[in-house]
Amino acid sequence: MRITQSMEQAQFLASLNQLESNISQTQKQISTGLSFTTASQNPVDAGLVSNYNATLAQSQQYTSNANSAQTDINTEDTALTSVQTQLQSLRDLALEADSGTVSSENLTAIAAQATQIQNSLLSLANTQDGSGNYIFAGNAVQTQPFTLTATGADYAGDQGQQKVQIAAGLSVATGDNGDAVFNQIKTGNGTFTVAPGTGNTGTGIIGATSVADPSGYTGGSYSIDFTAPNTYQVLNSSDAVVTSGTYTAGQTISFSGLQVTLSGQPAAGDSFNVAPSIHQSVFTTVQNLINALQTGVSGTNSQTQLSNSIAAALNNIDQALSQTSTVQAGVGGRLNLITTQLSVATSQQAQLQQSITSLQGLNYASAVTSLDSENTTLSAAMQAFTLTQGLSLFKFLS
Repeated sequence: MRITQSMEQAQFLASLNQLESNISQTQKQISTGLSFTTASQNPVDAGLVSNYNATLAQSQQYTSNANSAQTDINTEDTALTSVQTQLQSLRDLALEADSGTVSSENLTAIAAQATQIQNSLLSLANTQDGSGNYIFAGNAVQTQPFTLTATGADYAGDQGQQKVQIAAGLSVATGDNGDAVFNQIKTGNGTFTVAPGTGNTGTGIIGATSVADPSGYTGGSYSIDFTAPNTYQVLNSSDAVVTSGTYTAGQTISFSGLQVTLSGQPAAGDSFNVAPSIHQSVFTTVQNLINALQTGVSGTNSQTQLSNSIAAALNNIDQALSQTSTVQAGVGGRLNLITTQLSVATSQQAQLQQSITSLQGLNYASAVTSLDSENTTLSAAMQAFTLTQGLSLFKFLS
């Protein structure tokens, strides 16, 4: 086969193009810091890098979710702390009002302070996050959950919980619905309540109540009836006598696993009704206290009636404090879970980045050396090409 000059030139130019292509690729590697940018350049490592990048992107999305959830939960935590502060202030006001020496004017002033606390609690129950979503509305985040009424407040949210995924197979609730936080609060001591009969004329006041033997109480209703100022009997819901005895002010009356302490002097015919606890909104508790304070001791309302109303409010406030404390404990648990998961994700992402770098990262020293060598080779080749183009047999025959 005859090798013509044009064929030599074409082959030489192809070699020059390849050298220039190699230089361009090396320059691109140096500028990007990557040893390859397409799968065709390194199919095996490119496949591994693709898998690592997909896992990294998913982990980073989980981290974003966790950070968002952490912000929302911290907002709830702050709101619950403020709720507890307001409830404790309300409790202090109730104790002040129950001193027995507070004037009607002071009771009215205390009622006004309680109303302010009620408004503060309403504002906290309608707390919004940075996006304008109501944190206590359940899944109905665009709906204001609470509106005050004459007897407490209406709830317009739902019973759901917003959740986000913070890891594979792991989701966390970003809040608690307002029904669980503010409405589902047990009355009395959390197991049963004691209320004075509406027709009581004596000065009997309800004191501490407790469950002495949980196995002895089956959730029934009872009535403590005074047949005389110093004699009582306890009837069950079937009007059967459960126990009876002689009353002494301040003593504990025990029956069916329950203990009820009364003070003051009940009158013959007075009664105290015992019933299982029910759920009551904290706003109803506050409104009942406000009503009692505004009524005070006036007309047919006696100091005994006021004291019993305040005692009931104190029990219910304590239950609200306990409920919000329980919810806040759950909030703390979720924050701890997120903190732990963020730490795990940070370590995982660092390992993935390291794996990607080890496969795709560029050895700069080696790349720079290669570039110098390629440039030198190209320069020499171009000089050689120039010289060969100047060679001709006619130069030697002239």
